[in-house]
Amino acid sequence: MESWRGDGPGPVRAGGAMGYGKSAKRGVVLVAGGLVLVAGVALLVLPGPGLLLVLAGLLILAREFPAVDRYVEPVRERAIQAAEESVRSWWRLTGSVLTGLALIGAGVAWGLVERLPLSGWSTGSGLILSGFILFGLLYWSYRRVKGAG
Repeated sequence: MESWRGDGPGPVRAGGAMGYGKSAKRGVVLVAGGLVLVAGVALLVLPGPGLLLVLAGLLILAREFPAVDRYVEPVRERAIQAAEESVRSWWRLTGSVLTGLALIGAGVAWGLVERLPLSGWSTGSGLILSGFILFGLLYWSYRRVKGAG
């Protein structure tokens, strides 16, 4: 049985230097980083911290795949800039707070109302967690902007 060895010239026997542990780790990193990256891309058009999740996905992937590292810094700069812009005006801050409250309210509704599509606490808790993450990011952004000003 052969497995791919990403740091060498080609396939090696499964019992070789890489073994199953390293390839399993790479697989977990690929799946986790890919899921976070895809969620971030989805949140670029949906309400939520899309660029920050894209950045998190890239950082996870860059741990095992060095070629991804070149995309991290440009995305990091843009994500921080977007986070700071979200709290510079009271209109945007108010909209972000209302979005966070709406996410939490929707999460409670999805947890309690069985008639809603995909109802249940698995969906509801995800929405509630998103609202709290949004509030945490708003707080971080607000402190960063206020400290710089």
